Amino acid sequence: MQAAILQEFGPSLSLQEVARPQPGADDVLIQVEACGVCHSDLHVAEGDQPPLKAITKPHLIPGHEVVGRVVEKGANVANLALGDRVGVAWLHATCGECAPCREGRENLCRKALITGVMVDGGYAEYMVARATHALRLPDSLTPEEAAPLFCAGLTVYRALKNAEVAAGQKVAIFGVGGLGHLAVQIAKAWGAEVIALDLEPSKLELARRFGADQLLNAGSADDIKALRKQGGVHVAVVTSAAKAAYDTAFKCLRPAGILSVVGLPSEPLTFPALSLVAMEAKVIGSSVGTRDDMRAVLELAAAGKLRCLTETQPLSEVNAVFDRMRRGQINGRVVLRCCATH
Repeated sequence: MQAAILQEFGPSLSLQEVARPQPGADDVLIQVEACGVCHSDLHVAEGDQPPLKAITKPHLIPGHEVVGRVVEKGANVANLALGDRVGVAWLHATCGECAPCREGRENLCRKALITGVMVDGGYAEYMVARATHALRLPDSLTPEEAAPLFCAGLTVYRALKNAEVAAGQKVAIFGVGGLGHLAVQIAKAWGAEVIALDLEPSKLELARRFGADQLLNAGSADDIKALRKQGGVHVAVVTSAAKAAYDTAFKCLRPAGILSVVGLPSEPLTFPALSLVAMEAKVIGSSVGTRDDMRAVLELAAAGKLRCLTETQPLSEVNAVFDRMRRGQINGRVVLRCCATH
């Protein structure tokens, strides 16, 4: 099969012909139809996040927003059938036994295996997935529509859920890219008033198309001042990887507001202790999501309340896609067509 391989940390992947993998007793073999390109894939490829770099397998096939069909299954697999349309997310497998798993937080499993980091992912014509963690797709979703939901959609759903977003609240989304435009839609579906902030007019136009109530330039002192004069926001979700976005978002919180950390700047985040105390502000992290979260995301999409803006490219263009991602030239999500027959 053809696959994009991370031979060494750096700017590009190597397209190669490699042996098709074989599923184990608890696994399924998936013929990959589509795989979304996530910013985390770029972090993995460049090795710029030490915790990810430390666990990245040699000669890795990246990709963790995977959609395809089951073409083989292991002897112990009873929950899936040949031909089933499934999706695979960041969590390749979880133990089910550690404290987070028992508490309903399998996304924090201490023994988790990560798709496209610790095990090979979906930048290939075929991949192996753990059957328990490959989820069936609604019939109404195409592979290109569904693939980005398995990380971009899941991640912002969990972030908004953890922040306890409720109807009538003001919710600010900082960064309207692949994650941000999905966060706008989920917050709207939950009845929030959504303020979208970005530096790029095209990104703000994207937010408008998907229902944002206000559009603000994140780099405009006047726009930020106006938002603060409105009383600030109950929740600020930062999907941007820029530290400056966090600095601005924190200033936009109302008393007892919540800042949700999603984007991953390379430098540490800093917040004044006095402001945290005086406002009783909360800064919370959110890590991808559980299988139950993923099922809820798919239900939203199947109901027509969540749609990812996608652009498709062949697997052979993955390095060009990475280059565009570095330059911030992607609206929505790029999805790779991985199967030669798709």
